[in-house]
Amino acid sequence: MNKSIFWRFLFIGIAVVAAVVFFLPNTPLFKSMPEWWQKNMPNKGIVLGLDLQGGLHLVYEVEADKAVETTVNGYADAIKAMLLKKKLQGEVKKNGLHIEVAPASQEIIKALKEGYNNLDLSESGQMVTLTLNEKERTFIKDNAANQALETIRNRIDQFGVAEPTIHRQGQNEIVVQLPGVKDPQRARDLIGRTALLEFKIVNDESPIASQLPSSITPGDEEKILSQFADKVPADSQILFEKKLNKETGAVTKFPILVKKEALLTGALLSEAKVTLDTQFSTPHVSISFNPEGAKRFEEVTGENVKKRLAIILDNTVYSAPVIQEKIGGGSAQITGSYGMEEAKDLSIVLKAGALPAPLKMLQNVTVGPSLGSDSIEAGKMAGLAGTIAVAIFMIIYYRLSGVIADFALILNIVLLFGAMASFNATLSLPGIAGIILAIGMAVDSNVLMFERMRDELRTGKTPRSAVDSGYKKAFWTIFDSHITTLITAAVLFQFGTGPIKGFALTLGLGVTINLYTALIGTKSVFDLINSRREVKTLSI
Repeated sequence: MNKSIFWRFLFIGIAVVAAVVFFLPNTPLFKSMPEWWQKNMPNKGIVLGLDLQGGLHLVYEVEADKAVETTVNGYADAIKAMLLKKKLQGEVKKNGLHIEVAPASQEIIKALKEGYNNLDLSESGQMVTLTLNEKERTFIKDNAANQALETIRNRIDQFGVAEPTIHRQGQNEIVVQLPGVKDPQRARDLIGRTALLEFKIVNDESPIASQLPSSITPGDEEKILSQFADKVPADSQILFEKKLNKETGAVTKFPILVKKEALLTGALLSEAKVTLDTQFSTPHVSISFNPEGAKRFEEVTGENVKKRLAIILDNTVYSAPVIQEKIGGGSAQITGSYGMEEAKDLSIVLKAGALPAPLKMLQNVTVGPSLGSDSIEAGKMAGLAGTIAVAIFMIIYYRLSGVIADFALILNIVLLFGAMASFNATLSLPGIAGIILAIGMAVDSNVLMFERMRDELRTGKTPRSAVDSGYKKAFWTIFDSHITTLITAAVLFQFGTGPIKGFALTLGLGVTINLYTALIGTKSVFDLINSRREVKTLSI
């Protein structure tokens, strides 16, 4: 064997070994491998898509108008703070998506124009009205959809779903596909949670606080809110703390009067993790603030010693401990009556951040595997039977050369699945179609070369010369057809989504590998045969 052929076969051998190693996690053999192998070698393999293993298909609408409303509220609060800082007497009210400031004095108008030149300002009598312009509203809505998409992606990544599909659809819709999810309800709760964390002072000084019932049964919240609607101070609101009796499973709610103003929010968090209570081994979530948040937390606790600080997530009070002293270091704990799983989900949503606007679920489909495990097995048998039929036909029609073509076909399949496993690709029905198309092109390539070799033999050339001429003449035809298909696959992968990307990936990998196996793999075998002895006839 000359050096050229040796190196080509060595490269083929290395590629086959690498493909087997990458594909091993998809075989039952992987579970029997030593622990060090499972930890240090590729251990993910190919992931089955939503249509093959089932899962969750969700479509959400981002309620972007809420994001605009929240922005207007933020502007109103900021204007109040600005007037207070400049010692200007003025009343600020929010009217829908407008902010009304009175009186329309020259000092106030000047301050508003200097500080909020991105808002449209109009005067009417003794009132100044500030409005978000259309360009600003469009930007806020688009930004809310992008932020929601990123927040959902972060939550799903930390939840641990392999190969999720998350993308925008239209202006305000987000499509989420989670293959293989075992607990759909938990996934839905995790995605749809707004996760707005706030720290507010409990208003125990108001007479209303002592008039609230000590506890209520779940479902009576609206009744309590209606009963005290006219009595609650303008700067306060009633929220509810939920407690679960772990022995009986009974849920009790406790109304709490808190100040409306949030002294601190989850936007300043740097870390959230689940820890266990050392005495009772109950889970709670430990949070840490960034330097700005830590400084603010220290100020808040220092200014409100002996008062209760309510820790609120999505308008539900988790705990309201009494501040005993100023707390430095920027760390706190969210305790409550929840289990380990809920604590983990809570830490995930806090780390991923709050949604910029609520999500409205438009579609909620639990997808079963369309093929099913039995059908997948039937599909494997059909694929195997088809491959064997093609292999037998190639041997009958091209004899020994057909055996070489079958070697290339098997090599193509092994390398293709190994390459897909190395990318941890998702295999779906469109992906299978891409594989079948690529294998078909592999057979066509061999047929094309063998027919050129037959033509050369008919002209009286020796087998070695016929092989060289056949490959040389068929090369550019095969190369051109594969490159154009590869370009198509690249375009589909770049601009397609979900299943189309899966089809493009398998087709692109298959075509690339086929170029190698058809032009180098089979040629190496012919060269090996011709190098060992003087071949007088070619079995083709």
